[in-house]
Amino acid sequence: MFHDEKGGFFDGIRPKTSFVFGLVSGVALILVLTSAGLLSTGAYIKSSGTTGGTVAVADALPTAAATAVKTKTPTGKVPEVTSADHIRGNKDAKVTFIEYSDFECPFCKKFEPTMQQMEKEYGDKVRIVYRHFPLSFHPNAPKEAEAVECANDLGGNDAFWKYHDAILERTTSGGTGFALTDLVPLAKELGLDEAKFKDCLDTGKFTKHVQDDEAGGGSAGITGTPGSFIIDAKGTAQLVSGALPYASIKSTLDAALAVK
Repeated sequence: MFHDEKGGFFDGIRPKTSFVFGLVSGVALILVLTSAGLLSTGAYIKSSGTTGGTVAVADALPTAAATAVKTKTPTGKVPEVTSADHIRGNKDAKVTFIEYSDFECPFCKKFEPTMQQMEKEYGDKVRIVYRHFPLSFHPNAPKEAEAVECANDLGGNDAFWKYHDAILERTTSGGTGFALTDLVPLAKELGLDEAKFKDCLDTGKFTKHVQDDEAGGGSAGITGTPGSFIIDAKGTAQLVSGALPYASIKSTLDAALAVK
């Protein structure tokens, strides 16, 4: 499952009609996703339909079919990892895992245990990179992304990941699961300078950085969250979509590590 990025699916349709239309559309989408093997992955699709609307699909637990990962070739060049990126693990690891994520996406939150287990089991063999892909119908997500960048600006990489972990742990997801009024208090709680953090957030210092992350991911083929790239030692990238369980991506990581 993925999210559409534009919102307003029922614009211009009467309430009663919109309910029936939405119900039929939702059922149809579930059937399409199921047949395509996407429903089991747990993610949100960024629709390019002419309606420009949001279609919410019910969550589903990963099935046995999800253990066979279907990777795709990126549609464009994956932006290179630079000093502006946020990395867990060995920054010089031969295999790179880049996650494009949204702090208010419930499937991104469900994907976090997979990321943590990956870090624990692969250690210095894989570097994990986080990039922003806030969806437009999650109103708090863009500012939360900026807040994490402000944390990094004031406290470095460790502060970035502490702030990242805190939001994912505390948000209930869905768009406004972590109140924007709590962003500054969280920074203070984590030991960051409250006034400087507020100024960073209020001035939009990292608005463009977040937008650039999203644009780069979209150009490379990210169509929903979470969306990830696994890049081997030769620089060959594979796109993996959805909040897959750890067992589902382990074989893909092992194959990438085997490349000389």
